[in-house]
Amino acid sequence: MLVIGGLSLASWISINLLVMDKNAEQLRQRTALISDIVNLESQAGGENAVLARLKADAPMRASTRLEVWHSDGRLFYADPQSGTHAMSEHTRSEEFAVLGPQLGGELLKARYTMDFSSDARMGRNWAVVLVIGTLAAGACVGFGTLWHVRRQLLPLHDLAAQTRAISPRQLDQRLALADPAEELLPWVEQFNALMQRLEGAYTQLEGFNADVAHELRTPLTTLIGQTELALSRERSSGSLRDTLASNLEETQRLAAMVNDMLFLSQADRGAEARRGAPVRLALLARQVVEFHEAPLEDAGLLLCVEGDVTAAVDEPLFKRAVFNLLGNATRFAQRGSTVVIRIAPEAAEQVRVVVQNTGEAIDAQSLPRLFDRFFRVDASRCCDGLQHHGLGMSIVAAIARMHAGHTLAESQGGVTRVGFTLATD
Repeated sequence: MLVIGGLSLASWISINLLVMDKNAEQLRQRTALISDIVNLESQAGGENAVLARLKADAPMRASTRLEVWHSDGRLFYADPQSGTHAMSEHTRSEEFAVLGPQLGGELLKARYTMDFSSDARMGRNWAVVLVIGTLAAGACVGFGTLWHVRRQLLPLHDLAAQTRAISPRQLDQRLALADPAEELLPWVEQFNALMQRLEGAYTQLEGFNADVAHELRTPLTTLIGQTELALSRERSSGSLRDTLASNLEETQRLAAMVNDMLFLSQADRGAEARRGAPVRLALLARQVVEFHEAPLEDAGLLLCVEGDVTAAVDEPLFKRAVFNLLGNATRFAQRGSTVVIRIAPEAAEQVRVVVQNTGEAIDAQSLPRLFDRFFRVDASRCCDGLQHHGLGMSIVAAIARMHAGHTLAESQGGVTRVGFTLATD
């Protein structure tokens, strides 16, 4: 309405100016004509001829009024102020001088007034038309816009209804529109992608809760059973000491599992590695090997460290990741084989750390889940019969993420390579 009103106002002002110019030009033409008539009549018959002509032409000058004075101010001629010469408030006057040759060379003074009330009425009518047109156009645009917006918002209302229908029991639902607007497609796609990630996280959380309950049940059952057995009858101090020692072992296992889960929780919340000064990674790997000499010797395995890179890393986390990989390789390596820790630079300022062992290959279905929490490859592949709670490889993956890296695993031809990458800074 503001735009249309502004255009209407501009057009009305333009038309008004044009009408005013037309009226001024018309007034100049009339005064010039009257001056010529007075001049000609004065030449033909003098003062009487001029007066007769002015009186004869008076009926033809409707809505106008002519007044003529002698040079000394005496009235020479004047149209009546009534009848066809009645004036309204919308008048415009032009004063001019007339030289009459047969009037003794006297210079007559004249004033010609025209009534433009018809043009004023036309201007008012045009203004009313423009105002009504502006209001009508604004109303049409307003109702049209309201209808169009409501029609265009129907897909959003549909999406809102579909969104309200999604619940924790229906995370598999996705947003869809029969005729989606192009502007809504990116939003729908991003929301569906978010729901896909949320469904995966929810499923993973449910599986994690089930796995935690399963893993905690065994040691808790053992603790309860041994304690109930110890309390069922009188026991010697030695027997009670053995029971307490067994219970302590199970409690330590529970504590280790809880600590590992707390670490993974911190990593999932976006914790980053605390990098220190640049250090030789091969030196850190050899320090881990020193703590792992006894298990390697019991498994009849040899070990070598190949390659070296200097990088700024979180030393305790790096050692923990290598320790977990080395322990995994030790359990599944073929007796008498050599376990290799290979450190090499990777593209884009990355370092690759891989632990390689020789033994039974891991099937292709298990490789993608190797770093899942509580996931275990077939227990028959393990040589030592020890129990492990299945969080070691998940911790390796978390440490890799904390160093802006990722995990990697491959197994073929009896050779298994498991490791991770990390950013050098």
